[in-house]
Amino acid sequence: MTGQNALLRVGKETSVIAAKKVSHVAVVKPVEAEDRDDHFAVRKGVRCAGVHLIIDLHGACGLDDIDLIEATLRRCVDFAQATLLHIHLHHFHPNGVSGVAVLAESHISIHTWPDAGYAALDVFMCGKADPDACVPVLREAFKAERVEVNEILRGQAI
Repeated sequence: MTGQNALLRVGKETSVIAAKKVSHVAVVKPVEAEDRDDHFAVRKGVRCAGVHLIIDLHGACGLDDIDLIEATLRRCVDFAQATLLHIHLHHFHPNGVSGVAVLAESHISIHTWPDAGYAALDVFMCGKADPDACVPVLREAFKAERVEVNEILRGQAI
């Protein structure tokens, strides 16, 4: 199987969910070379390829609600002033969600363990996007009791 069908090969239940949650791919207009930014980020005076936040949510709720997760990823993108290209989410049986929001500036990924009240997220953004803006959105949406954030400045030596 190739393309969209490869995503659906797990079974009928998955295909129903996938069919319901298909997002359209945004087409980003090409920029002329002389007008193109290098899309590097600057963090605390350090030039890097991008800022990567590793975010752990503890004591969180709503981690099995695929609609809440999609809406929250979209709010993160808006608050970070990033450009959404595509969202793909998978709802596991009996529970849990994994997915990614693909951005022109990189990505936001999420993996949830609802029974443990835990979610692991990666927020990686380059250019002028603000990954820090996602943290309060995530804390509020999932009512997390504790949020741990670790930061990695990717590509400092480039």
